[in-house]
Amino acid sequence: MILLRHGQSEFNVVFGQTRKDPGIKDPPLTVEGERQARAAAEALAGRRIDVLVASPYTRALQTADILRRALALEVRIEPLVRERAAFTCDIGTPASELGRLWPVFDFSHLDETWWSEEEETPELLLGRCRRFAAHAAALEHWHRLLIVTHWGFIRGLTGRRVANGELVPYDPTVGVVVPAPDPW
Repeated sequence: MILLRHGQSEFNVVFGQTRKDPGIKDPPLTVEGERQARAAAEALAGRRIDVLVASPYTRALQTADILRRALALEVRIEPLVRERAAFTCDIGTPASELGRLWPVFDFSHLDETWWSEEEETPELLLGRCRRFAAHAAALEHWHRLLIVTHWGFIRGLTGRRVANGELVPYDPTVGVVVPAPDPW
């Protein structure tokens, strides 16, 4: 499967410059983030991808929508691949509002508040990563999945720090969830 960190968000710009939480809930992509999503779509053109799985955060949904249109993919929304709850940007948008904003996606299986309302410890994140990896490894078609996710989730699965828009191959049948060293 391929893990893709969403394109640059408004949070990423401010936090990258200041290392301080700018207080932006569920931030959208920047123009650069949209460009990164289009570049990922170009890099993936011609690859056999059957399903795109996306986190319900706005930045991931915008990235997934660009990929969906460019590559004619089905998109499934999966809160298991959401970001680690640690900053204001990790406060999501209620499922009913997401459904109104994104009628092309199905949010009916989500709880209204699908994100963690408390800070998620590294141990809880790693547990979520393990559940995802076990579920993905059991899928016959795991090697044809594209997952639009986040920095913390990718780091929890692979131990790697990745840039916005970066594509990361991941084999859940041999890949183990790697506890990342602190600080997160």
